[in-house]
Amino acid sequence: MSNVPTITIDGKQIEATPGKTILEVARENGIYIPSLCFYEGTKNPGACRVCAVEVDGARSLVAACVMPISPGMVVKTDTERVKQARKLVVELLWSSGDHNCLTCERNGDCELQDLVYRFGIEKPRFDIDPPGYGIEDTNTMIQRDLNKCILCGRCIRACNEIQINEVLDFSLRGSHAKVGPAFDADYINSECVFCGECVNSCPVGALTFKQARFMGRPWELKKVKTTCPYCGVGCQLDLNIHDGKIVKVTGNREYGQPNLGSLCVKGRFGIDFVNHPSRLKTPLIRIDGELREASWDEAIGYAAQKLGDIKKTHGADSVAGLCSARCTNEENYIFQKFMRAVVGTNNVDHCARL
Repeated sequence: MSNVPTITIDGKQIEATPGKTILEVARENGIYIPSLCFYEGTKNPGACRVCAVEVDGARSLVAACVMPISPGMVVKTDTERVKQARKLVVELLWSSGDHNCLTCERNGDCELQDLVYRFGIEKPRFDIDPPGYGIEDTNTMIQRDLNKCILCGRCIRACNEIQINEVLDFSLRGSHAKVGPAFDADYINSECVFCGECVNSCPVGALTFKQARFMGRPWELKKVKTTCPYCGVGCQLDLNIHDGKIVKVTGNREYGQPNLGSLCVKGRFGIDFVNHPSRLKTPLIRIDGELREASWDEAIGYAAQKLGDIKKTHGADSVAGLCSARCTNEENYIFQKFMRAVVGTNNVDHCARL
């Protein structure tokens, strides 16, 4: 006899894993339940209540993201009562902030905007009354607009449970509640390391990448998967490209190992060098004391000739090689193999060790 509990969601009988929540089981089986505060890989707070569902026998609607399943449970996700409750929550969130989609960087990629459209809300029934916070614009990487914050807590959990930086938390109470570093400090004056995990987790426009402002709408950006060049870990990331330029870098949790979508400050924000006017775009060789541009074949041939001449005249140990952490592990392996097997020296070092 099977010990796997069976529950019913919208008339569909489902075998579910014990300990999972209604939201997890529903999504695994292609049943839509909206959510805003839920963020996979972190604790479920049940804060926004957008995932409200009916459960037979329960006195009130329950939050699907925190309610564990039980054998024989009967769940309804699409009743009129559920729809009206979700719509009310979305209207309250809309009216309590400054959600001006015309200038918001998240327009077209905003989870609150998606729910407003899905529920067909043309205007909230409540007066729109944003808190009037000033926009934090004191650093070059992250812009904070707490007038758009919906207090879902995703940035807090991403900071504290995924990155373990423990910089963000709630402060104050009730309508004055807000999210930020200790003592209401700006990011630049806090212990923030600017990994950008909070921005990646934010469902609205409260946290945005400052480098990307007015550089392209979400639907205009082409995402290109690549490997971060800054060290040998091999973090996977998405380059967001518009008009041939990198607008921003985002993590993608679907890529899995090694970084599970998380990035460090260099991988997330260290992109200015790509389009810098001083960046070398062609090889340079020095002839008679002057640098001139050359083709790759000419530059490699020139370097090979000079290395050969030095080795012949002074011996292999007169040559040394320094490799870079911005190369992949495979490239570093090939380089040391070249120095040892071709040049014939063990004079090899690496910038990450120095």
